[in-house]
Amino acid sequence: MNGMDLISCDDGRVRPAWAVGDALLRHYYDYEWGAPVHSESGLFERLALEGFQSGLSWRTVLQKRAAFREVFWGFDADRVACMTEADVQALLVDARLIRNRRKIMAVVNNARAVIDLREHGGLDEVLWSFAPAQHTPPLTVADIPSQTVESRAMAKELKRHGFQFVGPTTCYATMQAVGMVDDRPRGASPLLVES
Repeated sequence: MNGMDLISCDDGRVRPAWAVGDALLRHYYDYEWGAPVHSESGLFERLALEGFQSGLSWRTVLQKRAAFREVFWGFDADRVACMTEADVQALLVDARLIRNRRKIMAVVNNARAVIDLREHGGLDEVLWSFAPAQHTPPLTVADIPSQTVESRAMAKELKRHGFQFVGPTTCYATMQAVGMVDDRPRGASPLLVES
C-alpha cells in the first residue's frame, strides 16, 4: 500500500484497498463502480444494494447479488411492488439473502415509490438531478467523503417521496456506484469497459 491507500496489484492495475480482497471485488471496481447507470431497474438495484450494505461489507452484498436479482425479478419495480407479506416471509428464510426484515420491506416499499416517481420524471431524472455540476476526483482514498451536500439533498428528496433506507451515506454510495461522481483517487486505474 502506498501513502494514498492504493495498491499496485499483480495484474498491473492500481486499486484502493477495499477493491483488492478477491476477484469479485476487483471485477466490481474495474468494470462497474462508477459506470453511468440510467435504467430504472439498474438505479433501483444499486439503491437497494447500497441499503442492504448498511452495516455489512460490500463483498457480502456482491456475493448475494445474483440471489437478490432473482428474488426481486431483476429489480423490476412493478413486480417488486406487488410482493405480499407471504413473499417477504419467504425471503426472510432464504439463506442466499441478507435476511433483514426492515431492509427487505424497504425494497418493497421503495419499488412503490419508484413507480410513483414516474409522475415526476422517473427515478433516473430525480436521482441524476443531484449529480454535482463539477466534481474533482479525490487525491487520496482518505479524501473521499461519506456524504455530500448533494447526497443529503437526494436523501431528503427520496424520503419526501416515501423511500426508506436512503440516508445521505447510502445516497452518496449510490452516486459513486452509478457514475454521478468519479471517486477514483489520483493514480488509481480507470474504469474498464467489458468487451
